[in-house]
Amino acid sequence: MNPLPLADAAPASASASPADGPTIDVAAERDRTTGSTLASHFNAAGAALPSRGVVAAVVDHLRLEEAKGGYEAAAEQRGRLDAVYSSAAGLIGAEPGEIALFDSASSGLRVMLDALRPTRGQRIVASSSTYVSHALHLMSVAREHGIDLVIAPYDERRRVDVAALEAILSDGVPSIVTVAHVPTSSGLVEPAAQIGEVVQRYGGTYILDATQSVGHLSVDVREIGCDVLVTTGRKFLRAPRGTGFAYVRDGLRERLLPAAPDVRGARWVSSASWELDATARRYETWEGAIAARLGLGAALDEAAARGLAATERWLVSAGDRLRTALAGIDGVTVADPAGTRSAIVTFVVEGVASPDAVVELARRGVRVVSVPATHGQWDLGDRGVPGVVRASPHVYNDDTDVSALVDGVAAIATGIMR
Repeated sequence: MNPLPLADAAPASASASPADGPTIDVAAERDRTTGSTLASHFNAAGAALPSRGVVAAVVDHLRLEEAKGGYEAAAEQRGRLDAVYSSAAGLIGAEPGEIALFDSASSGLRVMLDALRPTRGQRIVASSSTYVSHALHLMSVAREHGIDLVIAPYDERRRVDVAALEAILSDGVPSIVTVAHVPTSSGLVEPAAQIGEVVQRYGGTYILDATQSVGHLSVDVREIGCDVLVTTGRKFLRAPRGTGFAYVRDGLRERLLPAAPDVRGARWVSSASWELDATARRYETWEGAIAARLGLGAALDEAAARGLAATERWLVSAGDRLRTALAGIDGVTVADPAGTRSAIVTFVVEGVASPDAVVELARRGVRVVSVPATHGQWDLGDRGVPGVVRASPHVYNDDTDVSALVDGVAAIATGIMR
């Protein structure tokens, strides 16, 4: 087991300066986010608060379905639905035809891995930061098909050790490399582009789980070099639950065939043959929550308008300030790997189980979550950490929220429970 590392403390004054470009207008973000006035919500890495514009997009379409019926309402909004693909592509540097919509990142990852059809003689290399749902699928596929599943070695900061990964891939075994850009269990940020360069060099297939990074960090699929990227809507994108999308590199689709073709992405042309859609929509299913997808489109457009670079600067700075403040509380240990720079902050309070700390903070109007080792055995389990408290701010969190969180943790650490 590896000991619990202490994240580097960042200067308390760290923030995005005007010299860095546009900054975030937190007051305006709060004004368009109803939930920001009801509690101090630090769960963007679980499900962030949607804006009123996103909610309106969903509700307006449900009203249209109420008046005209589901099929008719969808047909009327076909142009706006098509625009969701363009908005998703634009946010990550892709083309609209490379985008498929899903109901979750887990669904997208499952469909993509199954479409690769891993077989005996191949190898899957997974980052230790892999999320539980994807890890369970990887283990199941490896067990059922006799495929080697290798957990990628990590460096002193628990990031994928790129040199060690290269040594693994250099033996020529056909490999699928799957990496969680930012995990659920800490604020770690994997060196995604460096991994992409190595995987490309050795002819592997690179799947990036960007569930915690799209909407949080600037993500460009061309710069990263991934073959597949999958993300969700509900986290840092601030979209409704039940939404997500995948990117599939244009040149990969011809060999990435859906394991269960659906009428959405295939045309049945004779008694024993079918044709797949030329775009990534070949991976979709006919049924979907149209209202939620329109909400996803609204959230994508809002994220683009806010600016990814400005959002990343603000969120990373917020994470830095939270780590510094929490590290200064006696009895509190920041659980993020050293050098972490993201808006996901994990910590433990001495003598207090993580779920209990979450309940106590909720009583104080502060929303955080507990992440148990069962959600990340290759990370938390490997470190011998039973669970952490995770706080993840977004652009609607102000100094009052931060004070409420830090003061609440300090009270718990000193034994003051309501």
